[in-house]
Amino acid sequence: MLYGIAAAAAALLLSAVLTALLRVPALRLGVVDRRRRRPVPLSGGVAVAVVTCLVAAVGDESGVVPLGSGVVETVVAAGCVAVLGLAADVRRLRWWVPLAGTAVAAALVVPYGETGVVGGALAVVWIAGVAGAFRGLDHADGLAGSVGVVAAFGAAACAAVELMEGIAVLLSVLAAALAGFLLHNWHPARAGLGAGGSLFTGFLVASAAVYARAGQGIGTGAGVLFALTAVACADAALVVLGRRLARWPVTRGRPDHLGHRLRRLGLAPRAVTVLLGAGALGGTVVGVGVHTGAVSGEALLWTGAVAAVVVLALVRLPVTPVFRPRQRSSDASSQVTGQLRVRSG
Repeated sequence: MLYGIAAAAAALLLSAVLTALLRVPALRLGVVDRRRRRPVPLSGGVAVAVVTCLVAAVGDESGVVPLGSGVVETVVAAGCVAVLGLAADVRRLRWWVPLAGTAVAAALVVPYGETGVVGGALAVVWIAGVAGAFRGLDHADGLAGSVGVVAAFGAAACAAVELMEGIAVLLSVLAAALAGFLLHNWHPARAGLGAGGSLFTGFLVASAAVYARAGQGIGTGAGVLFALTAVACADAALVVLGRRLARWPVTRGRPDHLGHRLRRLGLAPRAVTVLLGAGALGGTVVGVGVHTGAVSGEALLWTGAVAAVVVLALVRLPVTPVFRPRQRSSDASSQVTGQLRVRSG
């Protein structure tokens, strides 16, 4: 317990410092978020992945908190996923490459002995899907990190109930590392998470949650896993449904995520993050409550119903860009001044 607290505190501090230190190198190397009008270095993803793996490795090697059988492999696989995501940030890999790589990594770490072959195959699809959904959440300042913190703590609570101390400490370290990164990612962001950090977060949270729920039934287990990642799943469902209805290629980027649509309703950037973070907290509380038996399984149906209502309510909102580039205003003013001079002449 004491090591878990100390590890989380160290992870928070190291992540905050490393994110700041890597900002300049990321800018010089051009590792930035290309979707923004100003260059935001993607130093946060590297910091979160490195710090999480490093602190977990120290705890395992020292014997203070052994990660346990299969968990070490999960950490290694998550690190490989982070490297693949970083490659996608740098080289713009085709959309299916990170997804396929994440699925392969998931297939290597799923506990088939507890899940069975069918359950294990579904778990592989789930892990890869959640990792991709977290990557999709990385479209607004602070959003992926905030949802990741909540989901990691929820999965850690589920693991702690099952006496999986290694997984619980690992997820606590991940949550702390994300919290340290958020010190630089709150609007306006000075550093971003990128595909490397978001895929790493989604993969580790989903894999650990599968370990915690393995062998406890597919039906309720799927509901708990959904509740722990409800916001990420709702965002992915909204994107797929909206693009299909608009006859837009699903794999082609578009400003149609939850954050984009909430901005269209007039919410400020920080308000969007807080609102979706609160939604993630609500789903996580339900998931942990059902897992521990404190809440009836019917609460999972309510969680799914709320997510469905949100998706259906927002799917028809326009998805045109919310803001106009700032440079347009100066160009327009210069054009107006020129026209006035012509007219006066």
